[in-house]
Amino acid sequence: MAKIELKKPVVDEISEVLNGSLTAVLVDHRGLTVAEDTELRKTLREAGIQYKVYKNTFIELAIKGTANEELGQLLSGPSALAVSKTDATAAARELQKFAKGHAKLEIKGGIVDGKFCDAEGIKAVANIPSKEVLLARLFGSMQSPIANFARVVKQIAEKDSEAVA
Repeated sequence: MAKIELKKPVVDEISEVLNGSLTAVLVDHRGLTVAEDTELRKTLREAGIQYKVYKNTFIELAIKGTANEELGQLLSGPSALAVSKTDATAAARELQKFAKGHAKLEIKGGIVDGKFCDAEGIKAVANIPSKEVLLARLFGSMQSPIANFARVVKQIAEKDSEAVA
C-alpha cells in the first residue's frame, strides 16, 4: 500500500472533525505530564470539546483549500487540536482556564466562527461568557424594567382604590 493511502483515513478524520465546527484551537502540549494531559482531556470532554493530537502534515493536508486553511501558519512544533461544534467560545475558554494553572500548555491560535485568531485573539475569545450566561443576562436585564413597570402600575391602582374609598 502506498503511504498516501495510509494517511488518507487520518486526513479524512481531521476533515470530518473540522467540518461544521464553530471553533478550532491549536495548542502546544509539550511538557504536560500524563496526569495533566489526562485532566485536560477529561475537562474538555465534559465541556463537549473534541481534543486530539495530530501530525502537522495530516492537519495541513486536511485544511488545504478549506475555510480553515489559515491554521496552517500555526503548524510548527507538536500540535493538538481542540474543536467545538456547539459553543463558539467553549474551546478557547476551557483551554485558557487550564493554561492558567499549567504554564506548559501554550495556545497557538485558531479559527473562531470562521475567523482566524492568533493566541491573543483566542485569549480574548476565552473571556466571552457562554451563550447560556449571555442569554440569562439578556433576559434578566429585560425583566427588570418590566417588573419595575408592574410595581408602579400596582402602586397607582392601590392609590386610586384608596382615593375612591
